Amino acid sequence: MRHLSNWSALTILLSVVAAAAYTPSHPSFTSSYQQAPSSRTRSVFSHFRDGLIRSIWSIPSCARERIATNEAKSESTPPSTLLARYGGDIVLRFTITSPEEAAALSEAVHVLFLDVWEFNADWVDIRLAKDVHAHTPLMHDLAQAILESYPSLTFEDPSHLEHRTSSAVLQTPANAHQTNIFFRNYQPLSVIIPWMRLLRSLFPTHVRMINVGSSYEGRDIPALRVGVHPTNAEKPSGLRKTIVIAGGSHAREWISTSTVNYVAYSFITAYGKSKEVTRLLEEFDWVFVPTMNPDGYIYTWENDRLWRKNRQQTSLRFCKGVDLDHSYSFKWDHDSNAANNPCSESFGGEGPFQAVEARRFANWARNETANNSVSIVAFVDLHSYSQQILYPYSYSCSTAPPALENLEELAIGIAKAIRVTHGEEYRVTAACESSVGVENQKNRKFWPRMESGGGSALDWFYHELKVKYSYQIKLRDTGSYGFLLPSRNIVPTGKEAFNAIQYMGHFLLGNKGIEGGEDTERHQEDEDEDDESQEISREDSTSVASETDGVEGEFQEANTELRM
Repeated sequence: MRHLSNWSALTILLSVVAAAAYTPSHPSFTSSYQQAPSSRTRSVFSHFRDGLIRSIWSIPSCARERIATNEAKSESTPPSTLLARYGGDIVLRFTITSPEEAAALSEAVHVLFLDVWEFNADWVDIRLAKDVHAHTPLMHDLAQAILESYPSLTFEDPSHLEHRTSSAVLQTPANAHQTNIFFRNYQPLSVIIPWMRLLRSLFPTHVRMINVGSSYEGRDIPALRVGVHPTNAEKPSGLRKTIVIAGGSHAREWISTSTVNYVAYSFITAYGKSKEVTRLLEEFDWVFVPTMNPDGYIYTWENDRLWRKNRQQTSLRFCKGVDLDHSYSFKWDHDSNAANNPCSESFGGEGPFQAVEARRFANWARNETANNSVSIVAFVDLHSYSQQILYPYSYSCSTAPPALENLEELAIGIAKAIRVTHGEEYRVTAACESSVGVENQKNRKFWPRMESGGGSALDWFYHELKVKYSYQIKLRDTGSYGFLLPSRNIVPTGKEAFNAIQYMGHFLLGNKGIEGGEDTERHQEDEDEDDESQEISREDSTSVASETDGVEGEFQEANTELRM
């Protein structure tokens, strides 16, 4: 940070300007956006906003040279579609060192509806124009980073594909025993759903495909229910203990969707081979929801890679979308700036459960517990990024959850399970503390927040549905790539999550230790191999090959459409 006076000046300037700019009745503002709601919103407002910031922080010549040098190193050039949308942007890291700086930046974020990527007690990552320099640039070429997050064929010239077959990307490679083709790249929804159906057909004894709701645009929210119900005539059947693992609430967090799929696949294919996994599937039902926000997820593939919210229409025509993770009813925050303006990235709606997907998912969970003999004993909401394991509450640090010691104990064990996999460190803390600094540890006086924590799925499942073990896990990384984590991280992140979720299952069975487990040892021995946790059994290989042809066709078709 430069000087405190810069923060104060920024806050004063932007408060005055934004108050006028975002008055819906302003005639020139309304008419200009009605002509081109998607593109003009970004160009007019972003340039205006960034110009104000530039007037306070000028980019030093050395920083310009750094950016130019980094751009020159790129081996491939993003297509015009990506350059037009993202070519003028970078992601900056603001280091917070005082409560005054936190307050000023928080106000700027709320007034200007900045695209905050991630934050914790020490720093905030914000996407801005390249010629606005405040502190530490994380990504100098955002368009290039976005290009590299897509599968290799997404933007390729169609004329070049005539000499290539689907085998180049989709057929099993020579080292098939070490690589699962599905997890080599991020996958669009048009591939994920057939893949889920394939798993259901290959493993009907312990896999069912269900829907846990539907989206604003009418798409199903698909899930895999995995579990085995051993019959025991002498033991009456009671409530079925269930663990829910969800991802993709924020559309741009692709690693969360891939990780849910990886963990689901690892459990499904280990049944009958691993004694510990087999026991976990007999003792619990596991519901895996990879894409809580299917409309937004599809939009990130077809239009805007960095889209966060759902695609729901709001009261402002040119500002679509509601943030699912600020829309739940428990401590929904109607007083925050984000709650009052649909243009905010963290807009939680004009009332609790306005986000269609959140409301219907909550209704599904309530119905399961009330009418289907289900007891949800754990809920894990996967996000990215920053490598944190968060427990309730998110809405405020003033109230401690009743089962705090148990929540912390399990969270620390989860962090250890991740660390012994590949050495990655995950911070364990309350969700409310993940976004703020602590001015005084003794009196627990916290700095201002970058965004409201009210209305989260984490708090709702914990408080309203009484799910004793509720967590939000923010996956890799800590900012080098952010939401654009390269696909080479899919398998390592998946292994870490698989070990973490296994540990949770063992903990809930009463085994509080992590050492000595058969599956943990096996994964530690194989951690340097680029294989996935479990391979499909040989007796199913013929069926897999025939069924996969259909999935490969979907994959190739999806990529052909995307590169256009």
